[in-house]
Amino acid sequence: MILNSKIPEGPLENKWTNYKSNVPLVSPANKRRIEIIVVGTGLAGASAASSLAEMGYKVKSFCFQDSPRRAHSIAAQGGINAAKNYQNDGDSVYRLFYDTIKGGDYRSREANVYRLAEVSASIIDQCVAQGVPFAREYGGTLDNRSFGGVQVSRTFYARGQTGQQLLLGAYSALSRQISKGNVTMYNRHEMVDVVKIDGKARGVIVRDLLTGEFKRHFGHAVVLATGGYGNVYYLSTNAMGSNVTAAWKAYKQGAAFSNPCFTQIHPTCIPVSGDYQSKLTLMSESLRNDGRIWVPKSKGDNRQPSQIPEDERDYYLERRYPAFGNLVPRDVASRAAKERCDEGFGVGDTGLAVYLDFEDAIKRLGKETVSARYGNLFAMYDKITGDDPYSSPMRIFPAVHYTMGGLWVDYDLMTTVPGLYAIGECNFSDHGANRLGASALMQGLADGYFVLPYTIGKYLSEDIRTEPIDTAHEAFDKAEKNAKDRNKSLMGNNGSRSVESFHRDLGKIVWDHCGMSRNESSLNRAIDDIKGLRKDFWKHVKVTGDDKTYNPELDKAGRVADFFELGELMMRDALERNESCGGHFREEYQTKEGEALRDDDNYTFASTWEFKGVDDSPVLHKEDLEFETVKPTQRSYK
Repeated sequence: MILNSKIPEGPLENKWTNYKSNVPLVSPANKRRIEIIVVGTGLAGASAASSLAEMGYKVKSFCFQDSPRRAHSIAAQGGINAAKNYQNDGDSVYRLFYDTIKGGDYRSREANVYRLAEVSASIIDQCVAQGVPFAREYGGTLDNRSFGGVQVSRTFYARGQTGQQLLLGAYSALSRQISKGNVTMYNRHEMVDVVKIDGKARGVIVRDLLTGEFKRHFGHAVVLATGGYGNVYYLSTNAMGSNVTAAWKAYKQGAAFSNPCFTQIHPTCIPVSGDYQSKLTLMSESLRNDGRIWVPKSKGDNRQPSQIPEDERDYYLERRYPAFGNLVPRDVASRAAKERCDEGFGVGDTGLAVYLDFEDAIKRLGKETVSARYGNLFAMYDKITGDDPYSSPMRIFPAVHYTMGGLWVDYDLMTTVPGLYAIGECNFSDHGANRLGASALMQGLADGYFVLPYTIGKYLSEDIRTEPIDTAHEAFDKAEKNAKDRNKSLMGNNGSRSVESFHRDLGKIVWDHCGMSRNESSLNRAIDDIKGLRKDFWKHVKVTGDDKTYNPELDKAGRVADFFELGELMMRDALERNESCGGHFREEYQTKEGEALRDDDNYTFASTWEFKGVDDSPVLHKEDLEFETVKPTQRSYK
């Protein structure tokens, strides 16, 4: 396997402009003859499908939810980044680019990140035109706030419902194209395999989740916009249905997978409250703008927070990182919270929580202003915990949130399988080892609205003479048979354990050994544990119901089976990377102050894995990351 990033020549700031000026085009008459499959309807998928259809392509859109509006993008809260410098505080395209590179601990590709920063301003204009109700200043100008890892205000927001409002905008654009007949929508359909013909992606096999029927669909190109794989941990902030299956099937068809161990742990989540909890709830990073994080200075101090005097409180982020304070990047904030709790300073019944306090903000700004900014988040916290954040601090603890790893893509957003694209969280390209807050929405919409519509034309311009391939082709036969055989194996297994119990056990292994920290011996043990548990899964899992009707247990079983294979790859990836960077914290590699210790001489590359078989070791390939504009330095937020 050869990894060719296809980065254009020339100065960084001119690469995308020159690319667009010289990229081959597809004429309107030919676009009508070309079919594109888009899997996923979150921000990346909905924006891509609507944009491609608007350009004249014939688009088929698939989602496993009952409606495109149910995509997990709707759960994003805090905001979306863009370099518009409305606050006149020194922001620029370059600064957004630099902050993203630095925030990712110098493990992302310069050209892709600069392009992301470059198109960011256009995203806001696009969304405003769609009617997205961004917050505004008194004079009508769009408002901004800060997020972690930056010293400017560049995050545009719609209270704590930014993802929902952005998705409604993209969904409106998608619905318009559906009504015009340019997009054919297939909801309640899950992609179960990619079909390759002559080495190119030429379609997908999907399963109708209501009837159990397998269906075949041809496409001149296939776009995966299926999100991340955080649910491998079982407990995460992801929607319950979020999974790795589509990306994993692509991986097993030859699409390389990069940096699978780069997982983002979000520092502000509602802590686990019971043994049978199946999901965690995010509290937006935006809360760290006005909230202060602290723990008692005395171990085991179980007094009510209001009874702990100011001089007995440790505002540990402000103490350790005075320049950024509570707005340090997520990986730094998460490890700091873990360290305090591990040392015995945690609060709550479990000791696995810290306080996020708004007392100062309410005194400074007034309750009405705080409510206008965060009211819906405060209401959600109150409903879940029974505590009022206006009168008592929130209790928070880190939790799995986002995955920076994903399918390897080149500058065109194409995987190592020609004609197969991956956009949004599904790919690896933009965030390195840690994602800055409010950048996920930015990447999803950048890829869908502004990048893919250009880059996919480069590939399709050479494919305009390809006639639609009959889905009776033997490649479709083979792919469908493999999917059916797998379901038969799951259904025919008269086991004694539920899918959920296996997923819970797998999640604990992955969290314990590849969560906020990892080490060599633990990772080796985890590989053996996952292999053993996977073997037990295929022997003892029990899937009730049948495969001819709606059966969420069967759907879940297929996804968990993929999580087992992914979990093992994550451990291998973490084991191979003998350094600490961003969300990948190897305990053997840290500074005297307990910060991540990178090894730029030996690990300035994207770890990229090639599938060789379920029971065979994958092959590691390395994409060297070249920094022509930014010089990697030890991150400091002090």
